Amino acid sequence: MHPQHQRIALCFPVTIDHVGKIQACVPEWEVVDAGQDRIATEILDADIFCGHAKVPVPWPEVVSQGKLRWIQSSAAGMDHCLVPEVVASDIVVSSASGLFADQVAEQTLALLLGMIRSMPTFYRAQQQKDFTRRPTDDLHGKTVGIVGFGGNGRRIAETLAPMKVRILATDLFPETPPAGVESIWPADRLHELLAAADVVILCIPLNQQTRRLMGPAEFDRMKQGSYFINVARGQVVDESALVDALTSQHLRSAGLDVTETEPLPASSPLWQMPQVIITPHVGAQSADRVDLTVDFFCENLLRFAADRQVINLVDKQLGFPIPEHRPPR
Repeated sequence: MHPQHQRIALCFPVTIDHVGKIQACVPEWEVVDAGQDRIATEILDADIFCGHAKVPVPWPEVVSQGKLRWIQSSAAGMDHCLVPEVVASDIVVSSASGLFADQVAEQTLALLLGMIRSMPTFYRAQQQKDFTRRPTDDLHGKTVGIVGFGGNGRRIAETLAPMKVRILATDLFPETPPAGVESIWPADRLHELLAAADVVILCIPLNQQTRRLMGPAEFDRMKQGSYFINVARGQVVDESALVDALTSQHLRSAGLDVTETEPLPASSPLWQMPQVIITPHVGAQSADRVDLTVDFFCENLLRFAADRQVINLVDKQLGFPIPEHRPPR
């Protein structure tokens, strides 16, 4: 059983009503809306942390105090908190993996169709009041390769399946493919997928195994004239290798919701490339994002308070939940 008094530190943009909803789940516990301004100090006295700190947090000190018992990330990516000290500790960690899969799928579709149908070209022409027909491409009939088949990858596949495309995927835990997906291959068949796909979509988490996974050799393996989309983390891509592949026109186009450094520096050549669509890491944005996060946290909070396993329990060595710990589909 947990001690009667627990202190919860929140670090995402909640309202008073959101705090009240969380408080109602555990009336005897203390809920503190720390925000980004105070989380670095408030977390030192917290039993539970929920959110995504975008400021430096003294994780070694937090762990050494031995008070923090559970981290509930408000994001799918766990690089903001899975430092070595946390990984080696007994702190339970859970993620928001798959919680915003609908939004990520929509963002992916926007980037993909924007590239396929030459929307940047037509937008620039519109600014010049130039009503000239220019070449476009077709999505139907293409082979789409999804790298990482967790919650986001699976939802992207569901969204693309009606578009008359062939879908392949790779994953660390290859399962029986769902309807609309031809094959899910083990992660070590990445190069085979890259060679087969007309469109490559990255949905993998960032960890030591995936950092700069896409480098010169991987872009060389991709088809001449293929499309590349990253809705994962910018650091899974060697950005200089991506620039080279675009400059040489080996890749036809790229759609990037994430970049290696965020914000993307003004000096990056990606800004000047007409065949690149860049969005500022908005794939998981939603008008209901905070409401969805609070609802999910409340569900997991009741589980934690009852000494039940939380949903999206993260394997701290891998950096993401294994399939049996993800929400039911």
